[in-house]
Amino acid sequence: MLGTLRANGWPRVSPCEPDFAGGRLLLGMMWQSPKARDLLRDDRCVVHSCTSQRQGDEGDFKLYGRAVDVQDPELRELYRETIRARIDWAPDEPEYHLFSIEVESAGFVIFGKEMYGLAWNRADGLRRWKIDGE
Repeated sequence: MLGTLRANGWPRVSPCEPDFAGGRLLLGMMWQSPKARDLLRDDRCVVHSCTSQRQGDEGDFKLYGRAVDVQDPELRELYRETIRARIDWAPDEPEYHLFSIEVESAGFVIFGKEMYGLAWNRADGLRRWKIDGE
């Protein structure tokens, strides 16, 4: 899921399909979609994993960062090749938006028998904590 900020300041939550290409986390979006327009206006965003189990033992991942509008033809073509390999389809140029996420902080928490968390940001680096069930 992708969290963006609407023009009126209210949050927007939208599905997204992240891909990694060229050492970057990339998000492709339909041309002029509301979430793409949000990011073009205000680049702050959050990407959150979808939780499918009530127990939370699969983990919960969030990253916070800024979306950079990708115009570089080589990176755009690499993205198209990557997505084509994954789903046998790629968007046509130039009628889609592509953003690279510059991560500023991230977190991961897992629940269940072994509860622990990881957090990372540029200032403090990686931190890990464990919650004992005793």
